[in-house]
Amino acid sequence: DFLCISLVNGFTQLRYNLGGKTVILQAPQKVRANGNTWHLLKAGRAGNEGYLDLDGINVTQKASPGMNVLDTQTDFFVGGVSSLNLVNSMATENEPIGFTGCIREIVINNRELKLTVTDPKGGANVGDCDGTVCGYSVCKNSGTCQVENTGFSCSCPQEWTGTTCEQSVHCSQNMCGSQALCVPQPSSFSYTCVCALGWAGKYCDSKIKFYIAKFVGNSYIKYTDSYYGKRDLQYSRISLNFTTNQTEGLIAWMGKSEDEDNDFLAIGIANGTLKVVVNLGERISVPLMHRKYFTCSDERWHFVTVVQNQTCIKVYLDEELILFEDIDPQRKYTALNYGGICYFGGFEIGRKVSVVTTGLFQKEFIGKIKDVVLFQDSKKIQLMNAEGYNVYDGNSGN
Repeated sequence: DFLCISLVNGFTQLRYNLGGKTVILQAPQKVRANGNTWHLLKAGRAGNEGYLDLDGINVTQKASPGMNVLDTQTDFFVGGVSSLNLVNSMATENEPIGFTGCIREIVINNRELKLTVTDPKGGANVGDCDGTVCGYSVCKNSGTCQVENTGFSCSCPQEWTGTTCEQSVHCSQNMCGSQALCVPQPSSFSYTCVCALGWAGKYCDSKIKFYIAKFVGNSYIKYTDSYYGKRDLQYSRISLNFTTNQTEGLIAWMGKSEDEDNDFLAIGIANGTLKVVVNLGERISVPLMHRKYFTCSDERWHFVTVVQNQTCIKVYLDEELILFEDIDPQRKYTALNYGGICYFGGFEIGRKVSVVTTGLFQKEFIGKIKDVVLFQDSKKIQLMNAEGYNVYDGNSGN
C-alpha cells in the first residue's frame, strides 16, 4: 500500500494503492515553476474515494468496491525518501527523483507537522527556504515580520501584542489566577478566565473540591490511568453516572485521540439517545445506537456501563442490557489499546469534538458526570486529580 503526491511534467499528481488497483488523480492546471509562487495543495482520501485540490481547483475519484484502508507501516517522507529504490514503481509516473523547491505548512489529519531542525525523525539536504530569521509564521495573528540586526521584530495588528503577536491586548493585563487561561472577548474589550480543575470564580481564584463533575461547555477532563500497564486490554469496562438536558454530547472517550489510527471506546449522546462507538483497529469503528423510545436528555441521572469482551460489546443503561453485539466475528483485533488515556466531556481547548471524532459526536458534553469506574477497580477514579478546564462542582446548585 502507498499514497504518493508528486510533480509530473509540471502537473501535481496523487497516486494511492490500498491493496488493489492504483488510483491516479492529476490536477488540470500546471504548476507555476518560477520559484516565487506559492501553491496550496490539498489531497487525500476517504476510504478509497480520493481527491486532489490545487489552488482551489478540485479533482475527485469516486468510491469503488474493494479495499478502503491504507495499510502502511513506514515513516512519512517529505520531499524525497532515504533511498529512492524503495519507492513502489507505481507510485510515480517516471523514475522517482527528489523534490527541489520549498514546502511549508504541512497538515495531516488536522495536525500540523513542525518543519524544524529538531522535530522530524531524520532528513538530509534540507535548508531554510526563506533565508532570513523571519521565515514562515514567526509572527502570529497576521503580524508582519521585519529582519533586525539582532534577529527579527513583529509589527502586530491592533488587537495583538507580544514579541510574536501571540497575546491578545485584552489579556495583557489579565487577573486570571492559578493555571487559568485568559480568553479574549474583543466585542466587549474584555476577557474571561477559564479555570483549571480545582478552581472557580470570575478570576479562578477560589479553590474548590468536587465529586460530581459539572461540565458547562468548552469543558474537559483528561485522566491518565496509572494501572494501564497491568490491564488485560481484551476485557475492558467503564461505568459512570451522567445527567444532561442536551441532545448531543461526548460523555467519555477511552483512547489517546492523537490520530485516526488510535483505538478508542466512546460514549455519548446523539439525537437524545445513547451512542457507543468502539474501534479496536484499522479504523473500523462500529457505532452502536440505542433507538428505543428512551431518551437520555431528561435531566435525570442515568447509569451506563460498557463492557468489551474481545470483539463482543455489551452496553447496560440503568442496569438493563440494551445493546449486545459482536463487532468482528473474525476476531482480527481483540484488544482496546487506549494508551491509558480517558477524556470526559470533550477534548483539550481548541480541539473540536466533531473534528477529533470525525463526526461520530457533534458537541462537547454539557451536564454532570459522577462515579466513574474503570475495569473491575474497587475505587472510583478521582476526577479532581486529573488535567482539565472549565469543570465545576456538580453538588452546588443542583
